[in-house]
Amino acid sequence: MAADPVRIDDPGDPRIAGFVSIRERDLTGRDGLFIAEGTVVLRMLGEAGALGNGFAAEAILLLENRLAGVADVLASFPQTVPVYVASQAVFNAVAGFDMHRGVLALGRKPAAEIGATLLGRLPETSLVLAGCGLSNHDNVGSIFRNAAAFGADAVFLDETSCDPLYRKAVRVSVGSVLTVPFSRGLSAVVMLQGLAEAGFEIWGLSPRGDVPVASIPAARRIALVLGTEGEGLPEVILSSFRTARIPQRPGLDSLNVATASGIALYQIALAMERVG
Repeated sequence: MAADPVRIDDPGDPRIAGFVSIRERDLTGRDGLFIAEGTVVLRMLGEAGALGNGFAAEAILLLENRLAGVADVLASFPQTVPVYVASQAVFNAVAGFDMHRGVLALGRKPAAEIGATLLGRLPETSLVLAGCGLSNHDNVGSIFRNAAAFGADAVFLDETSCDPLYRKAVRVSVGSVLTVPFSRGLSAVVMLQGLAEAGFEIWGLSPRGDVPVASIPAARRIALVLGTEGEGLPEVILSSFRTARIPQRPGLDSLNVATASGIALYQIALAMERVG
């Protein structure tokens, strides 16, 4: 169980420096650390640490009236993890805003995986998502949540996509970014070439796709490729791989990318007999 709680009365206490101004510091990086927010995400962080997947908690900061409600969650953390509690006023001063859940953890990221490292760990039968230019943190968080719900084995993000360990992405994913393996950092073309060379059938999702997603045949390995909001996938990708669309009523340009990922994943998971 995590260490006994220590009360913090000064927002400037150096022991909680990692939690200060969490919204602004998300934009500049945290030197290998990230913020986990909310009870469910805290629980997922504790479980991820127990699984030995590289994630670990550095410290936990709680609003004083939330302590009793998360006692069972704290039991999943080792005693080396300090737990701090603070009043509403102190907590707000530390966080930098008052619209929070009163439950924060400072987590350490695992070593980054780029392309081939993660590919080598995937099972022979795999379903993955590949994101190109996904810059909206809410969408990325939702995509990871969908990936977890429909049994995707991994998410690959190109170098222009946002960090899925940004605080808001972690929160929206309900902690799924801590359990779904991911890779980030290659160019979109190199990333997809690597997937193709590893035996993945590549399908780009686009409103102009050649076939409905329900017509994508089951295969040993499938990668669904998602593009950014508005622009979608670049032409070089659409012309290099097979494409699929989600049929919808006319009059709307396209679905939100996170919504599209959920629909497409459901269809492919059915075809691959991953859900039922």
